[in-house]
Amino acid sequence: MDHEEGHGQPAVSQVEKPYVAHDVLDETTKTAVVGLGSGFFIAAIQNALSHRNVGAMGVFTRGAPVIGIAAAAPAAYTFFSRTMMNLREKEDPWAAAFGGFMAGGVLGLPFKRTPIVFGLGALVGGVQGTFSLMGGRLDSWKKEDDEFERKEIVRRTTRVPIEQTISEIGEGRGIRGPGFEERRRQHLNEKYGIEISPVSTTVEGSQ
Repeated sequence: MDHEEGHGQPAVSQVEKPYVAHDVLDETTKTAVVGLGSGFFIAAIQNALSHRNVGAMGVFTRGAPVIGIAAAAPAAYTFFSRTMMNLREKEDPWAAAFGGFMAGGVLGLPFKRTPIVFGLGALVGGVQGTFSLMGGRLDSWKKEDDEFERKEIVRRTTRVPIEQTISEIGEGRGIRGPGFEERRRQHLNEKYGIEISPVSTTVEGSQ
């Protein structure tokens, strides 16, 4: 689809967004704080459902491993995935898979067994890579919002010459090319024998 802009340059069919580097430390810190809060919430529920009287401090004493893992795993994903993106200057499924592998490895640390660490790393990495490959959506392999945005940009930045529009859909219905009125009068004269004099838009006042 070849459209030309008003300056005679071809419109870009694919709008590429420049890569914007991530603030790794800031994003990692925010992710860790969210994970810390989630871990604290899970530990509090476990403490409340305990059959023994562990006291209020049991949230921290008994729930410390849960809180630590809940904060460390997402932080590891964010840190390693964003670092890989910045090094390669590209956001792709490989970066998500690498971050997922590191996060899965952190989840396997409490088991203290190397096969479990690598197994969970491979599982989480595969899930994250596949999810990123699908465009971050569970119902589509395509980023529909980005495609709509691209078409809107192309539509706003593309100017179709009036001659091309007239040749495709014809004149009328508000579309009028240069000399339309003259051609219309000539057509009426040839078809119906009606001669229409042009109306002057200049009103001369009486002296």
